[in-house]
Amino acid sequence: MATDNLVESLQEEATCSICLEYFKDSITIDCGHNFCRTCIAQCWERPDTDVSYPQCRETVQQETNLRLNRKLANVVEIAKRFSLQAAKGAGEERVCGEHQETLKLFCEEDQTSVCVVCHLSRDHRDHRVVPIQEAAQEYKEKLQGALGPLRKELEEALALMSAEEEKTTEWQPGDEPMGKKVCSDSSASYGEIPAGSVGGVRKTPAAGMRGEGKVKNRREMIAGEFNKLHTLLREEEQLLLQSLEEEERETLQRLQENVTKLSQQSSSLQQLITEMEEKCQQPVVELLKDVKSTLSRSENVKLQKPEAVSTDLENVYKISLDMREALKRFGVDVTLDPDTANPWLVLSEDRKRVRHGDKRQDLPNNSERFDYCVFVLGAEGFAGGRCYWEVEVGDKTGWDLGVCRESVNRKGWVTLSPEDGFWAIWLRDGGYKALTSTPTPLPMSVRPSRVGIFLDYEAGEVSFYNVTDRSHLYTFTDTFSGKLCPYFCPCNNAGGKNAAPLIICPVPAQAGGNLCP
Repeated sequence: MATDNLVESLQEEATCSICLEYFKDSITIDCGHNFCRTCIAQCWERPDTDVSYPQCRETVQQETNLRLNRKLANVVEIAKRFSLQAAKGAGEERVCGEHQETLKLFCEEDQTSVCVVCHLSRDHRDHRVVPIQEAAQEYKEKLQGALGPLRKELEEALALMSAEEEKTTEWQPGDEPMGKKVCSDSSASYGEIPAGSVGGVRKTPAAGMRGEGKVKNRREMIAGEFNKLHTLLREEEQLLLQSLEEEERETLQRLQENVTKLSQQSSSLQQLITEMEEKCQQPVVELLKDVKSTLSRSENVKLQKPEAVSTDLENVYKISLDMREALKRFGVDVTLDPDTANPWLVLSEDRKRVRHGDKRQDLPNNSERFDYCVFVLGAEGFAGGRCYWEVEVGDKTGWDLGVCRESVNRKGWVTLSPEDGFWAIWLRDGGYKALTSTPTPLPMSVRPSRVGIFLDYEAGEVSFYNVTDRSHLYTFTDTFSGKLCPYFCPCNNAGGKNAAPLIICPVPAQAGGNLCP
């Protein structure tokens, strides 16, 4: 530190107070101060009548002696050498190697630090040159400004990588063996669903489906469905499970590739950010080295977002035509019970169709009738065996279908949940759901125009099928007691937009298998 102060003091003594550079042809004037010959001459060229000495401000006499100071010239050379030695000792290149002058300027065209002599030379004379500290501050601000977008890109890359890793975890294979029978555990809780002028449904907690992942839940659904009729569909079950595993492998591979690419981009971004942060801390000469190249690399950074990988299972795991043919063997002839129909409902003469009417009918308020909700039950009750029926829903915008206990509440608000005796699915506002304790959306690749309902009383299962594309929709699993009845709700006609009826389809010709009593 003491050496640095001595060097600075020596530099001050060897510096002209006018040009602030080392003396050139140092001259001592009458006042005792020293200046460059050129500098003092330029000062006295002014047309002022009273010319003063530049430093002490004393008035200059008419005759002034200008004496060449040779010793001071020697001191200047010694100061230059000391400055060069001190700079090299500090590991900096603050002195021009060619002219032994301090690097006080920065050439914008050549992107290099130069001394005053370099600036006046032919190589840099016509170039834009700025003070080195000013250039360093300008580029430091540019570097710091470029860090913001880079950090944002890194943050987005890390967030995308985290999302892809989360999807990967979600798609990890489940623990259930392929052939083990598993069934959906179902239950539900809902809030109130207004039904306009004729009633509504209030949903409360009931048993819900609990699963650990999309793949595992779908695997369980597939396994459960095929175990019902394993003697007929064993081969197709295995094919579909293999297809699911193949989709799982392909999806996991694509997700992992996304994670790898994002990780590489994050690493590159972090490396560039570190490089720029370190550059901002460097001495001015080092900071300005290749700074345009560094900034150019930061400006050209563009996060390559991962290929979109859908984690929704493709709706290709459909129950085949053979499954539907098998279910038809359990077909039952379902008709509507007019004594249970809400007064706003209009039933066809054959009691196979039901729609919401334009006015409330004057009907007896018997104990079996739903007086608030627009519901109607099937006339047939089932207390055992296996039963299957299909309902045409067409293009209706709202409906409910399922089964319920014969003993359910029929007056006022009705609660829809397995705990309260309803096992049903519905369509509302374009979305299909199983009425479980938390809303269970039912994804549809093909809108069902016909829905199949299969009741296996002893197994405690109520299954729903999209007959249009022969896919399984949902299975409730519970323990049944007492008589169960088919349940229908065509919903309000919504000003004519939902006026079409629900239609119970004819019993298949091959029905007559293990039917309900």
